[in-house]
Amino acid sequence: YTDAHRRLAPEQAYPSCLTDAEWALVQDIFSNEGGRGLPPRYARRSLVDACCYVVRTGCAWRMLPREFPRWQNVYRTFRRWSEQGK
Repeated sequence: YTDAHRRLAPEQAYPSCLTDAEWALVQDIFSNEGGRGLPPRYARRSLVDACCYVVRTGCAWRMLPREFPRWQNVYRTFRRWSEQGK
C-alpha cells in the first residue's frame, strides 16, 4: 500500500476523505431507511469524511477544519454509529 494506491482525487478535500469508489462501497451502511423524522442537516458522506479525518490525523474533535460539519454534530454521529456497530 503506497501513495500511488491512494491518490488525491478531485472530490477529496483532504487525503483522509473517501473517494467516489470508496463511498460507493460503504454508502449503504450509512444510509438510513425508514424516512422518519427530520431530513438530515448534513450529508452523510461529509460526516463520514469528518470521522475519517479525526481517526486518520488523531486530532481532537474540536480541531476539525471548518470545511466539515460542526464538531459536536460529527462527534454525536460518530458515537451513535459506533453504538450501532457501523
